Amino acid sequence: MTTNNLLTEPRRHLSLNWFTVFFFASVHLLALLAPWFFSWSALGVTLFLHWLFGSIGICLGYHRLLSHRSFQVPQWLEYAIALIGALALQGGPIFWVAGHRLHHAFTEDKEKDPYSASRGFWWSHMLWLFYPQAEFFDYQQYRRFAPDLDRDPVYRWLNRYFFLLQIPLGLLLYAIGGWSFVVWGIFVRAVLLWHSTWFINSVTHLWGYRTFDTADNSRNLWWAAIFTYGEGWHNNHHAHPNVAKAGWRWWELDVTWWAIWVLKRMGLARKVVMPPSETLSR
Repeated sequence: MTTNNLLTEPRRHLSLNWFTVFFFASVHLLALLAPWFFSWSALGVTLFLHWLFGSIGICLGYHRLLSHRSFQVPQWLEYAIALIGALALQGGPIFWVAGHRLHHAFTEDKEKDPYSASRGFWWSHMLWLFYPQAEFFDYQQYRRFAPDLDRDPVYRWLNRYFFLLQIPLGLLLYAIGGWSFVVWGIFVRAVLLWHSTWFINSVTHLWGYRTFDTADNSRNLWWAAIFTYGEGWHNNHHAHPNVAKAGWRWWELDVTWWAIWVLKRMGLARKVVMPPSETLSR
């Protein structure tokens, strides 16, 4: 689907946000410096932060904990996990949760789903960010879809200042490993984690198998699950969005679930929503 078609399909005119284009293009270009700053320790930092910010911050925190409330943790731990999610550079918690709840409420609707897969691969993968619609990007409008978070001053602060958190993170990385750690820990990590997350919006609504006959085109895709620590079992998730476990079959790898299981064993996670017993035999 071409960009021109994208702009004529909705009833409203969409304008390209050049600042957003410049920002994402700049980070991608800076990530290309990676070969000149390579070290094995820098690669290790990237992989660690990709897991910490991606699996713990986004998948476990923003997604399963805050968006769907599929389990509960003590308030101090919830704040800590949300902080890790904010460090992922994918928006503040109120923005992220509101958009995801709209995605589930109006899955693949061309107007009401922020990253509707029915508008094509590139729209659901990243163009929805470049053509921002006010109801999804204006705080005064999207806040009403996450009122539980918007009532909390901690989440309002994180939502407003999440971008600035990259500064202390960058200073810490520079102090530990110099520019090599900054390039790999900030820019390479951000690009890899962005596209990993965006794959769930795009490819898992196009390819893979369907365990459940949901009203949408959500799919289970093994390689997307690897890159996203279990989120790629997307058909399972859309069939039962409030379940804490995304991978239901023994071979459906769900690294994020392992972290929730550990928290449960430690007594830190409670009211963990499990798959309905009658579906486990599928």
